[in-house]
Amino acid sequence: MNNILTYRGYRANITLDVDDHILVGRVLDIDDIISFHGESVAEFEQAFQAAIDSYLEACARLKQEPDKPASGRLMLRIDPVVHAAAFKAAKRSGQSLNKWAEQVLGSAAHR
Repeated sequence: MNNILTYRGYRANITLDVDDHILVGRVLDIDDIISFHGESVAEFEQAFQAAIDSYLEACARLKQEPDKPASGRLMLRIDPVVHAAAFKAAKRSGQSLNKWAEQVLGSAAHR
């Protein structure tokens, strides 16, 4: 069973609230909080789509960029000397350049 819905590039999880007998969802992978619910799968899916549409409309009215999930793809243009050094460092660590760069960027981002 897949507990993730996707709409317009946004993903949301599905949780069952047994006390209230509803499906509860929250949009994943963004800082803004978008939540919704429904009493059936069809109602839940409609509520998810409406929540995303409303969020995008509100951002447009406020003239602000909507928060968007990252795609997982990153294109970099770097100095060839840095590229060669990174490639060698990745090789020394026994990893692909992608995996090595992911660890280095992740470590730097969490400082």
